[in-house]
Amino acid sequence: MNRERTKPCIAFERHDHRDCQHHQLSVARELCAKRNIRLTARRLQVLEILLQSHQPMGAYEILARLNQVQNKQTIAPPIVYRALDFLLAEGLVHRIESKKAFISCTQPGHQCMAQFLICRGCEKVAELENPDGALLSEAVNVGFAVDHSVVEFSGICADCRENAV
Repeated sequence: MNRERTKPCIAFERHDHRDCQHHQLSVARELCAKRNIRLTARRLQVLEILLQSHQPMGAYEILARLNQVQNKQTIAPPIVYRALDFLLAEGLVHRIESKKAFISCTQPGHQCMAQFLICRGCEKVAELENPDGALLSEAVNVGFAVDHSVVEFSGICADCRENAV
């Protein structure tokens, strides 16, 4: 697939996930190069782990996966947290507050407003982007300058509803 951006809600659609991963890694590399910042090997490893699925992962789950692939060296939690802090700051991952977990960003590089659909069944997370949302409009109408927003909708995706019947 040749697309400029990953489709919103792709987590809930059938798709070639390897293409999805490749696209997001390419965009992340380009973004870091454009910003003249280093996407170190460790940061890239953390991002690759988060790109393995559309399900959020906690920092210690990421740490366990990193330690599985290391030969002799054990990685300490601060290393993972520093990598996550970098990826968050650059708009490459998001924190899912209700899960205390992280997920790769389907629209890499944006940092201001994020909206998520979280399935209670399969635990997949789909990212929506709606900068003209009603909540943002209300904030602007009262003179409030929004610099960060995360909205999470919890429910059941179509596949899980269908499988429950």
